[in-house]
Amino acid sequence: MIKEVLVVEGKMDVVAIRKAVDADCIITEGFNLKPQALDSIKQAYKKRGIIIMTDPDSAGERIRSYLARRFPNAKHAFVPVEDATDNDDIGIEQAKPPAIRAALEKVRTLHWEPSGEFSGADLIRTRLSGGRDASARRAKAGKILGIGWANAKTFLKRLNHYGVTRQEFDAAVAMIDAKEEQGKGTAHE
Repeated sequence: MIKEVLVVEGKMDVVAIRKAVDADCIITEGFNLKPQALDSIKQAYKKRGIIIMTDPDSAGERIRSYLARRFPNAKHAFVPVEDATDNDDIGIEQAKPPAIRAALEKVRTLHWEPSGEFSGADLIRTRLSGGRDASARRAKAGKILGIGWANAKTFLKRLNHYGVTRQEFDAAVAMIDAKEEQGKGTAHE
């Protein structure tokens, strides 16, 4: 049983989560946050803590951002886009139990004062920005680090706001580079 209450967007998200873990959930009904939903989230936040697990799309990010401002000590779980997509539909309800469990194992807390550890130069140097394959590499790094996919600007913000260490970042990039190198080796054989 997960101690914190998961905040998700819809009823089908709850169905998917309950297939993966034993957890209580509160539904936001998208960006329709009704007063009773906000009150339930507030009570859960005070008593048990919450984990925000919204869909990996623009609407989900808007909801996450809104809730993060209201509940600054909330935890965040990110299911990668590729693990939350099925039949051209993106959402937590599309995620398989292993993807949900993996996201919950990498829960992060938003730090309002950014670390300043990472800069745009780090993203360019590691080919996470500015290159042909940068978006795909950010998706892989986001999955490894538990901060999800984002455009370069948002990804950099997440690196600095979600407590990612230089060691974690370097290890994730090394893992991606090794897999790419391995793929090149098998492609030429």
